[in-house]
Amino acid sequence: MLQYALKRLVLALLVALTVSLVCFLLVNLSTDVATAMAGEGATAETIDAIRKQYGFDRPLLIQYFEWLGRATLGDFGDSLYFRTPVAALVLERMPTTMILGASALAFALALSIPLGVVAALKPNSWVDRLTLTVAVVGQAMPTFWFALLLMFLFGVTLHLLPISGGDTWEHFVLPSIALGYYATPAIMRLTRSGMLEVLESDYIRTARAKGLRNTSVLFKHALRNAVAPVVALAAVQLGFLLGGSVVIETVFALNGLGYLAWEAISHNDFPVVQAVVLLISLVYIVLTLLADVANAWLDPRIRIA
Repeated sequence: MLQYALKRLVLALLVALTVSLVCFLLVNLSTDVATAMAGEGATAETIDAIRKQYGFDRPLLIQYFEWLGRATLGDFGDSLYFRTPVAALVLERMPTTMILGASALAFALALSIPLGVVAALKPNSWVDRLTLTVAVVGQAMPTFWFALLLMFLFGVTLHLLPISGGDTWEHFVLPSIALGYYATPAIMRLTRSGMLEVLESDYIRTARAKGLRNTSVLFKHALRNAVAPVVALAAVQLGFLLGGSVVIETVFALNGLGYLAWEAISHNDFPVVQAVVLLISLVYIVLTLLADVANAWLDPRIRIA
């Protein structure tokens, strides 16, 4: 188990290094950073002065390693728009995004696991088709469109929940539903397939032959084993939710990392864009690593493979 974990850790570090390189190159190759910082109407002398001041005239490889060295220490420079250290901005906005991601995942689990169990208990029935329809709709519907529907129904029409801001827990209800519904299909399908496989296993037939009640067989034996892979998938889905928070936070005006990224892109604040993209990518890599280790711990066959 330790050897497998070390291999996955080395792979995660290599992926993190690649992500940092891509993040750096996307910003520096997509536009002339010095020209964007100088603004419209800037003279060539001003642009050259900015390029020399920030070291943009040096080779990209040198710029990358210097940026990576500072980023490793938590120094992403100063925001060009907010005029404050980028690390301080990120730390200030991070709790909102983490709360949104955790609550969205909780909603997705609360909805998808029961639907997956019900679908597995009645395969190929109208109940099964209905749950699969819910999954398809959740995967096909754009999150921003679903968010607008929720805002119109529960905020504008019924006046039950606020539609912008993040001062109270009520402000996170609609964003969590809109974001969590996106993760529902994958978890529901995995739960359904896991339950179908477990219900056909020998130990479930043995448990029923012993005269155990259906509820005991279902929840104590079947669901306990079928949901094990869902734990690992949930970690990966949390990474997707954090990355997808950009759209939801912008729609609901939540001051999290996603909204910060949108503000930074709107104002050509490249240091903030690099920091947010890199941070969310690293969180996803860490969650994927934990999911792989959890899968290997739950299923020893993965370690052998």
